[in-house]
Amino acid sequence: MSAWRRRADGIEIAVRVTARGSRDVLGAGTDEHFAARLSAPPVDGAANAALVALVAERFGVPRRAVRLVAGDTARLKRLAVSGDAQKLEQIARSLYGGTHDG
Repeated sequence: MSAWRRRADGIEIAVRVTARGSRDVLGAGTDEHFAARLSAPPVDGAANAALVALVAERFGVPRRAVRLVAGDTARLKRLAVSGDAQKLEQIARSLYGGTHDG
């Protein structure tokens, strides 16, 4: 899977998470995933909740529009982001500096 792909109701993104960082950041990773650094620890779902909040903020959607699809306990996660797919793809592209096509 590339870093993101279009879905009927939005996009799906792949994210590699590093927990216990100094701040919450979402940005370009590799061709296969975004990179997220989270200040939350990876215990009791805290990092997953922080990731959902961060993705919602960066994509300009409510938290309820972001859903963890796979990777609940893994570092590599897939999330579904519901909304206007074209607008969400533009935001994803901007996080990569416009050099990646999903």
